[in-house]
Amino acid sequence: MQYMTAGESHGPEEVAIIEGIPAGLAISSAEINQELARRQHGYGRGERQKIETDTVSILTGVRHQVTLGSPITLNVHNDDHNNWAAIMAPDEPATPENSVRKVMRPRPGHADLVGGIKYRHQADLRNVLERSSARETVMRVAVGAVAKKLLAEIGVDVHGFVQQLGPVKNAADALTSFQDLAAVRAMSESLPTRALSAEVDQQMQAVIDETKRQRDTVGGMVQVIATGMPAGLGSYVSADTKLDAKIARAIVGINAFKAVDFGAAFDHVQLFGSEVMDEILWNEEQGFYRATDNMGGFEGGMTTGEMIIVRGVVKPIPTLYQPMRSVDIDTHTEHKASIERSDTTAVTAAAVIAEHMVAIELAKAVLDKFDSDNIDRLKEQVAVYRQEVQAF
Repeated sequence: MQYMTAGESHGPEEVAIIEGIPAGLAISSAEINQELARRQHGYGRGERQKIETDTVSILTGVRHQVTLGSPITLNVHNDDHNNWAAIMAPDEPATPENSVRKVMRPRPGHADLVGGIKYRHQADLRNVLERSSARETVMRVAVGAVAKKLLAEIGVDVHGFVQQLGPVKNAADALTSFQDLAAVRAMSESLPTRALSAEVDQQMQAVIDETKRQRDTVGGMVQVIATGMPAGLGSYVSADTKLDAKIARAIVGINAFKAVDFGAAFDHVQLFGSEVMDEILWNEEQGFYRATDNMGGFEGGMTTGEMIIVRGVVKPIPTLYQPMRSVDIDTHTEHKASIERSDTTAVTAAAVIAEHMVAIELAKAVLDKFDSDNIDRLKEQVAVYRQEVQAF
């Protein structure tokens, strides 16, 4: 499985092409739209979300809501393009009238300056920010929705929530109050901040409200959990076959993500090996299993069969309404950075995006190992493999 996205933040369309999805998978635009709506909703989002109503059109690769095995093309129209049609026109020459809203003062923490240097966009840094905008993640969520549907067919469930926002975090034992991932999903999706309790949700909302009053932005940490993955996906034989490394790359590749860990690895720096390693146990019903899951479901770059736990750190959004110091790229004189419409925080949306990126990498791993031509054949092979693992 592989995919590619295309589109600019204020361009006419966002597009994704997916190759390698098996034939016979039931999927509809309505199912994808449910996931796109989750990305748009969340406390702290900005004015752009009031303009857009992200709905997908399936252009190729699906007939009568069933995949054909051929490349799938997904398309989301940018409603805000109506306000930017002349500025972003792909097939009209530049004129003084349509060359307005130039960006000449790069924002600290954004791709503006380095991208302009790399691609020689010194005439207008908008050429950088239009693609480096997090608007592109709408298509990654659309692709991830297809991946999640495939994973569900083999009993794999994936969900992301907000673990921490600014100084406020879920209680250390918050997850223990839920019996399964469905309960975690029900709680986090019922709260505007995607926290794990109403009390923490209110505290997070208060932080966001105060941050907005200060014309600032705030970051945090999201967590993704996946259950039902069989042991042995990924490989230890080389660096580029380790599945946890692929997931780490996918997470840090999301806009504003600066760090990733598995299990509780950020906390392991102050612990000893005897406190961290997951002891191996066995019984007839389960076969091999771990007494704990501190490794987050991975050993040697391979799934252990335990719950996969991924955490990602999201920096505060670099667009500030009280802008920081910058330099005009034309005059080289000091100015305040440019201001673009932005969110107070992206953490609530980032949980959904990270969830879908994990789903994409897990789906890739499944399709690498098992027959990817037909969904029923894939399910048959996964079932046989699960029996083999349990009998080891």
